[in-house]
Amino acid sequence: MTLLLFYLGDKMLIVQKFGGSSLAGAERLRRAASIIADSADAGNKVVAVVSARGDMTDELLGEARRISADAPARELDALLSCGETGSAAMTAMQLVDIGKRCVSLTGAQAGILTDGVHGAARILSIDTARIMRELDAGKIVVAAGFQGAERGGDTTTLGRGGSDTTAVELAAALKADRCEIYSDVDGIYTADPRLVTGAVRLDRIDYGDMLRLALHGSQVLHSRSVEAAMRANVRVHLLSSFTRHEGTVMCKLDDRPGLCGVTRDSSLGTVSIIGREADAHVLAEAVAALAHSDIIVTRTELFDGGCSLFVSPDRLLPALEITHRRFFR
Repeated sequence: MTLLLFYLGDKMLIVQKFGGSSLAGAERLRRAASIIADSADAGNKVVAVVSARGDMTDELLGEARRISADAPARELDALLSCGETGSAAMTAMQLVDIGKRCVSLTGAQAGILTDGVHGAARILSIDTARIMRELDAGKIVVAAGFQGAERGGDTTTLGRGGSDTTAVELAAALKADRCEIYSDVDGIYTADPRLVTGAVRLDRIDYGDMLRLALHGSQVLHSRSVEAAMRANVRVHLLSSFTRHEGTVMCKLDDRPGLCGVTRDSSLGTVSIIGREADAHVLAEAVAALAHSDIIVTRTELFDGGCSLFVSPDRLLPALEITHRRFFR
């Protein structure tokens, strides 16, 4: 396993990403700032990447739709990026208020160059000079996630999961020692713990398994950020800003578990079993377990590293619970 190590003396360069739920409201903002400050107080150089606070993105999008049913994509990006820009500024203010030297940067100021596809831009390159200059000056850098700028200087947004992608791409460009992604769940579980009793947190998960979970309904990480981590071999620590649990490490594993999780996708009406042993035999066992509970499987699908069962939307949650109980208890 190759680790991206770039030691600054005996200290580390750490990229930390905080999602909107971790920043919603004054108390949560203070908690996130405390995590950032603790890392800096340990002598590390810290780059924090932030999402828009709470439901700010949805609120801005709602405002835009009230003004225009067909707003230009360029103007939507200019508007929606305000959520992350404001969040970065407020996080920096909170850090300054507790005595830390800090600077907030937009995506463009952080050197993030994207293509020109507004609303779903992809990062082309990152010029880390400005970030490194601020870090070398002893400052914490708070970068706005979800955004960058195209070659002409116009603001672009990266689409769903864009702040996670920003964090991973920055960690790769900076050759960070550690990339941490904070949300309201403390890692990856064998099923969504908010829906399934008895779901167990995984200590580690392979990039490929995480990608399959993301593509089949898991909401913890977007598939684009997983792909970015896999390409650059960035080891990602998935943590909660509300607990101090160890969380889950996403990395390349030579000893992948046979099965690692069960997900649901409400839009497709599927329950999926993910893992290298999720084969036709496992699929048949799952169909039988659901049939025993009078849940009809209308269609099945096998794919590399997993399988899916299609069920009626109103039976999706019990199907998830039964499938998890069959293979993870």
